[in-house]
Amino acid sequence: MDNLRFRVVEEAFNKKPLDIPTPTDRPSEFFAKNVFTRAKMFKYLQRDIYDKLIDVIDNGATLDRSIADAVAKGMKQWADENGVTHYTHWFQPLTEGTAEKHDAFIEHDGKGGMIEEFSGKLLVQQEPDASSFPSGGIRATFEARGYSAWDPTSPVFIIDDTLCIPTIFISYTGESLDYKAPLKRALHAIDIAATAVAKYFEPEVKKVVTNLGWEQEYFLVDENLYSARPDLMLTGRTLMGHDSAKNQQMDDHYFGIIPDRVQAFMKDLEIQALELGIPCKTRHNEVAPNQFELAPIYEETNLAVDHNMLLMSLLKKVARKHGFRALLHEKPFDGVNGSGKHNNWSLSTDTGTLLHAPGKTPEQNLRFVTFVVETLMGVYKHNGLLKASIMSATNAHRLGANEAPPAIISSFLGKQVSELLDHIEKGSASLIVAGKQKMEVDIPEIPELLIDNTDRNRTSPFAFTGNRFEFRAVGSEANCASAMIALNAAVAEALTSFKKRVDERILQYSNNAEYAKGSGHTAAYHAIIDVLREDIRTCKPIHFDGNGYSDEWVEEATRRGLDVETSCPVIFDRYLDKESIDMFESLNIMNRKELRARNEVKWETYTKKLQIEARVLGDLTMNHIIPVATHYQSRLAKNVSSIREIFDKEEANRFTARNLKIIKEIAERTQTIETMVEELVEARRIANRIDNERAKAIAYHDSVEPKMNDIRYHIDKLELIVADELWTLPKYRELLFIR
Repeated sequence: MDNLRFRVVEEAFNKKPLDIPTPTDRPSEFFAKNVFTRAKMFKYLQRDIYDKLIDVIDNGATLDRSIADAVAKGMKQWADENGVTHYTHWFQPLTEGTAEKHDAFIEHDGKGGMIEEFSGKLLVQQEPDASSFPSGGIRATFEARGYSAWDPTSPVFIIDDTLCIPTIFISYTGESLDYKAPLKRALHAIDIAATAVAKYFEPEVKKVVTNLGWEQEYFLVDENLYSARPDLMLTGRTLMGHDSAKNQQMDDHYFGIIPDRVQAFMKDLEIQALELGIPCKTRHNEVAPNQFELAPIYEETNLAVDHNMLLMSLLKKVARKHGFRALLHEKPFDGVNGSGKHNNWSLSTDTGTLLHAPGKTPEQNLRFVTFVVETLMGVYKHNGLLKASIMSATNAHRLGANEAPPAIISSFLGKQVSELLDHIEKGSASLIVAGKQKMEVDIPEIPELLIDNTDRNRTSPFAFTGNRFEFRAVGSEANCASAMIALNAAVAEALTSFKKRVDERILQYSNNAEYAKGSGHTAAYHAIIDVLREDIRTCKPIHFDGNGYSDEWVEEATRRGLDVETSCPVIFDRYLDKESIDMFESLNIMNRKELRARNEVKWETYTKKLQIEARVLGDLTMNHIIPVATHYQSRLAKNVSSIREIFDKEEANRFTARNLKIIKEIAERTQTIETMVEELVEARRIANRIDNERAKAIAYHDSVEPKMNDIRYHIDKLELIVADELWTLPKYRELLFIR
């Protein structure tokens, strides 16, 4: 029997890796080849123009539009030398992707011909249609005007024949319609707040930046198999499919030998990413079959976010070149680990790292403790908001599935840091932080190891891992900016409050001549310690070093007052809590109108994703699964009839018992499935009549999604009993193990 599934599986199995030429140069020599780097700026710009532009990039100076023409001229000269014919403002709308509109470098010359031209006006500002992107009601269909504005802190780059200019995207009325604008405001807010606090310890500090190191996980599936699975094509995940007898239970894929086809893909991807200035560092097999990870060296957060968005686009493009499809959905396959994007977050100044311990002096350790505690304060106060920042219809499948952090935000600190905070809380004056310890391995050939001052807790959503916090709950297809906006805003607010309270204490203690008598410490020291003690006690509920997967933790988190909500649409409410609105508005990151609009987008996006999944599931069920199952049932029925014609009644009953059992099970399950599909359609109709986006999203969560899960259960049971040669959809054993 000719089965399309068998043919595409065979084709996938026989594919060979592409031959990717190895660059003759070392990576350091072709790194950022397609980026308008500082070295290229220096080469193509006049010295005074270059100095003004660098002042904007490094010191946050206001961009003088008078230099825009000179900068545009230099950019175009570089672009011309690289065969570029078009330019685009590259931005990040509220779609979790990127957007671009390409324009050619041509204008009328006034003589019936044309000239190649690129002016400062075109560099600095463009006007894309704002009504066609999600806006949450800020822009109506007939109100199309919006603006994209150049972000000089993220370098211009070349893709194919197009000069890509990173920009923010705002409405005609000034509200942000993207992720980059509020992210830049959040980074500005934490710079101001953290710099003010850092000056307690180092008065010479001028600037604080946040660094981000993302770890991008993804699946690869052969393109032919992908095309034979309509659910993968249309939703990014499999809506049905029984576990493979072998999946990840042997843990043999994790850090295993990278398959040849995948190795060729990774090599190609890394070369192109390095040419775009993305500092790819690590690649490896992940836990689940056909799952992999790529991680770069840390960068300043704004640039790291841009690079991750660029990398996700590049990953999909290069995968197709190699006969793969890259899956960024957080849970494309049931029963195996999903994909996350751990966000490693840290703070650093122009003089050093703020979260690095141990320091060389007690003052440096006090600085370390201050920034750790105030980070915890921000995470504690806004733990529900942080969960909302990483929640989505897709990531909801992964969180809490005993493979990823639970849907409760907590922070793991490790033994040494935990003990240090306990000592400070109880009044100890010691500020000794243990550094790396030596461990001797009882094998003569193995050198002694340096052991970090903290272990890792893989169940913690926000774990301290030495000199950074690892926000592990971020989803693989998400824009990192969402989590970084909430986190940096929360920490900025905590630091601002800390500074205010410390200054009040300093004034109070400075007027008390007896307060510091004989202590050897200044009033500022006493003020910082006392406020830290208060904050350590306040944020204690967020500190949890245990097993985040346990049922006991859910009960304990509830008692601690942490947000334990699991409904995705309801979790989005945290953006509209008074505490959240007050924080975002006080820090000038987003106003009430923008927050409400973004929540409208979140609820609408959630509903649309489930709408699509429900429609695809209904279509596959009625047009693939039911026909295949009943066809097999008919075959079995003919077999039973034939046997009864040949054998006597007693023998026939014995010989047909198994087939009759299967016939009955198919009849029962197909009938149940058909009834459930009718109920699913009706649940969608009822939900679709709801006008309020929040209420509609909740209806889809409560009424539609459970019915989809029930339908899947019965389909997966049918997959086990229907003849393999009749099953039309590639199975998990083929999707996950054919390379």
